[in-house]
Amino acid sequence: MSMTPTIRIQSEDFDLAAEIAALSEGRRDIGAVVSFTGLCRDEGGTLAALELEHYPGMAQAEIARVADEAAARWPLMGLLAIHRYGLVKPGEQIVLVIATSAHRRAAFEAADFMMDYLKTRAPFWKREHLADGTTGGWVEAKREDDDAASRWEETAARA
Repeated sequence: MSMTPTIRIQSEDFDLAAEIAALSEGRRDIGAVVSFTGLCRDEGGTLAALELEHYPGMAQAEIARVADEAAARWPLMGLLAIHRYGLVKPGEQIVLVIATSAHRRAAFEAADFMMDYLKTRAPFWKREHLADGTTGGWVEAKREDDDAASRWEETAARA
């Protein structure tokens, strides 16, 4: 059965339970649903909001390309990635990945793969709006995130 990933880039919040229901409703072949929801942190009380920008079309296409790669690597029955843009305040949801499969390992690995990609290489730019009223700089990628994502390249090379 062919599975087409769903990718949404939106300013509005999302409902985890509704998204899981939409992916799994009426399906008796799904044995695992793995989800990851990323939230905005307050960075020790210093952050008032995180501003996320993207190039419409380009970001959607690039995330879809990586989702197709995940669908080719693991036997998935469903894959959803939602990434928000605009101003996101601490405690609010930023990103959601849901992977469904007959078995848990494929769902866990596909969700982990997607999040590593979204964290390090998705074409989004993040700028901090600080609690003191100032606007901070653009947030740089963290080396530990890049290191985590590099394991998927090593896995693909071994396959």
